[in-house]
Amino acid sequence: MTLKLYNTLTRSLCDFRPLKDGEAGVYVCGPTVYDDAHIGHARAAVAFDILVRHLAASGHDVKYVRNFTDVDDKIIARAREKGVHWKDLAEGYIASFNEDMDALGCLRPTFAPRATEYISQMQEDIQGIMDAGHAYALDGDVYFDVDSLPSYGTLSRREPQDTAPGARVAVDGRKRNPADFALWKAAADGDPSWPSPWGPGRPGWHIECSAMSARLLGPAFDIHGGGQDLVFPHHENEMAQSAALGRTMAVVWLHNGFVNVNSEKMSKSLGNALGVKEILRRFPPEAVRFFLLSSHYRGPVDFSDEAVGEALRALERLYRAVEAADALGTPSGAGGSSGQSAGEALAEAEALRSRFREALNDDLNTSLALGALFEAARLLNRRVAELDAAAAAPLREAAVSMGAWLGMDLADHAGFFGRLAALKESKGSLPARELIEERIGLRNEARARKDWTEADRIRKELTDMGVILEDKSGGTSWRYA
Repeated sequence: MTLKLYNTLTRSLCDFRPLKDGEAGVYVCGPTVYDDAHIGHARAAVAFDILVRHLAASGHDVKYVRNFTDVDDKIIARAREKGVHWKDLAEGYIASFNEDMDALGCLRPTFAPRATEYISQMQEDIQGIMDAGHAYALDGDVYFDVDSLPSYGTLSRREPQDTAPGARVAVDGRKRNPADFALWKAAADGDPSWPSPWGPGRPGWHIECSAMSARLLGPAFDIHGGGQDLVFPHHENEMAQSAALGRTMAVVWLHNGFVNVNSEKMSKSLGNALGVKEILRRFPPEAVRFFLLSSHYRGPVDFSDEAVGEALRALERLYRAVEAADALGTPSGAGGSSGQSAGEALAEAEALRSRFREALNDDLNTSLALGALFEAARLLNRRVAELDAAAAAPLREAAVSMGAWLGMDLADHAGFFGRLAALKESKGSLPARELIEERIGLRNEARARKDWTEADRIRKELTDMGVILEDKSGGTSWRYA
């Protein structure tokens, strides 16, 4: 099945046909780095991480670009608040963003350009737009003339007269049309600036991505991504700038859905923007990623502690299934297997892999893909219960490989449960390891003197604390429930 993606430009599903066979160029708009990343940033990063992973796993050589806007009114204002240099502030938040996205299992882009690294290229493009008759200078500013481009509004389906004026800038009555947007902004006192043919200043927001994508991916590339809030004005204006320069820009435009928090639209103005670091103090990163994958990338997702807690419990079942299979051992070390059951399991595994790939080929339908993964875990648990290691092996491999395709290392169950336990301990919701070991020692003494009542009482005490004991030939082991 060919990969189908929903193209915002055409408002329809389309077959993905790369401009160059075996290659894929992807540009995703990154953050403006004046604060730590929030859950909306995470939603976009995970969504496009799945796109990149799926393209690569399907045999494409992917060139993935995600930029950083490292000079902007908000950055300058925040730096003044904190009494630091704007560039130091931006660099600090770039490092913070990378730390959070690494924790969530997102691949680093092939290129992560900063806007300030491409000032001369932006000036070159601005001059080209002016030379083509699509922009005008005004007292040190340069504005794009939306009325000069008949195709303006193609992406967002808006007419120029219907567009709200401005974006990240105050309304300027000097402009020919309120919808005209800044390509270059004249320097204000104390603001960072660069020399230009129009006077000292800095680039407008929209020109960044047009200039960087053209230099890193070419005048035409395969996929441009971002949140739905970027369709207008940012992506519309990017497309207009590129068209004015005779560039195609992206063939496919992908946009991920919004994040709601406790059923209310997330917004910094509403004071309900949840930071990734805050969330990761409450939940392991694997659970946050799993939660985001549980919904289709184009639809809204409603974040709540309850929803992420439910995702965590579901994820634990996947890790437990692989853990149990690994505890069973290799096929040569277990009995109860038959050539027929192993063959059946192999066929089941291959069918689930195919179902998984078809789900992702259907516009990256991760919720359906997870359905195939959970079915693999269910069948794996059945084979483990039968002590059939030969039949368990292909299902275990299918579950692990599908998890890896989605950026989850199910084979690292020891690491996952260790991180989960440490997080629960740090929150004070589980007893400390020292207390558990002490109780196990007392229980072992009771068992040695055959005081089964006391041994059972201690087991129940630990169970009530959220600790599960497992008695084996080599001794008693334990884990958090």
